Amino acid sequence: MYKITALFVLLSTGLMYAQDSVSVLFIGNSYTYVNDLPTIFSNLTTSLGDEVTVDSKTNGGFTFQNHVNDPITFSKIHSKPWDFVVIQGQSQEPSFETSQVNINTLPPAVQIADSVYANSYCSQSLYFMSWGRQVGDPQWDSINTFDKMNGRLRNAYLRITDSAQASVAPVGVAWKYIRDNYPTINLYSPDGSHPSLGGTYLAACTFYASVFRKTPVGASYTAGLDLVTVNALQTAAALCVLDSLDTWHLRAKEDISIANFQYQITGNSVLFVNDSWRSTDFEWIFDDGSTSYEINPNHTFLNEGVYNVQLISSSECGDDTLSIEVVIGPLTVNDLNLNQLIKKTKAPGIFNIEGFENLKLNAFAIYDITGKEIKLANSDLIQPDNNSLIIDLREFQNGMYFLKISTDSGELTIDLQKIDF
Repeated sequence: MYKITALFVLLSTGLMYAQDSVSVLFIGNSYTYVNDLPTIFSNLTTSLGDEVTVDSKTNGGFTFQNHVNDPITFSKIHSKPWDFVVIQGQSQEPSFETSQVNINTLPPAVQIADSVYANSYCSQSLYFMSWGRQVGDPQWDSINTFDKMNGRLRNAYLRITDSAQASVAPVGVAWKYIRDNYPTINLYSPDGSHPSLGGTYLAACTFYASVFRKTPVGASYTAGLDLVTVNALQTAAALCVLDSLDTWHLRAKEDISIANFQYQITGNSVLFVNDSWRSTDFEWIFDDGSTSYEINPNHTFLNEGVYNVQLISSSECGDDTLSIEVVIGPLTVNDLNLNQLIKKTKAPGIFNIEGFENLKLNAFAIYDITGKEIKLANSDLIQPDNNSLIIDLREFQNGMYFLKISTDSGELTIDLQKIDF
């Protein structure tokens, strides 16, 4: 088991309160209280003409489990109906081996989010995706460089976010952007772990973009940093957050329901499996004159054909609609709408492609933009249960790739664009 080491910087925190427009509670540790991130975030927000109330519960070195064991954490959560509750783990714990994260990190991280929802159903749990240490963590080869550690933190926080039906502020992604594009900007304290003032300012800009879904570029508050550095940090936060709102599951505070479903076809009967987020009411429209208000309906279509099935999921926090074409009867590649195929990025460069029900998949190949076939080390063709493909492009550079799939009824090609901040 990998060890958590704490690097403590003891600073007093000061909180700035503004008119209660958006309220944010920060639950974390020294990565939050060093340089007083809540106050810098508040000052930045005010300078942009928005209003925020902030509070914090931070203890040096605290893990998710430490917060679960501390009644003061839950007292803070239940002190008011927060719009956002920022949740941050100890700096190393999400980067450890997946099995260790599954046992020690993910359950308490989700437990905190559940408490947030129990206090106020429309509150948003917003995970604080932290950054890799300046030279990584030497205790394990998979995190012994910044890029390795930062990548594992990114993937772990996204997995936690999915499990908790939450959102994430991608501070670590913005961190990598600055390191790659502005290497002279120092984001670290001398210990190589905690943030410098510039690092905290970058985190504040990322939280502003995540909470308000607006750019921090142009904020007059600089925290005493020079204007060239400030512009770079503001721009990095805007790029890394606003170009990928769906990836980070960032939604307006009054519209947090997300409709999602999968389905399994047996003959003319279809079992619909509801994967919606933060929803209490569901309406299914089957495109054959029938509707249902069940959570997971099993519907039988009387005739063969292509049906545009809609799910409207809603709660007191808003509503959302998802439409997917369901094909009943013999299927050929000509029946597939490539834009309707579900392409989920499971991790940077990994694509899970579904939507081939009733179509037998035989083989696949990947080509780069020049038409050259590339060999994949860790990709799978899964048959016959869910008819999906898992494509692993992590070892290849960013760009456009083409997936050609061979089926019993012909071939089809799908574009895959790899983007890894």
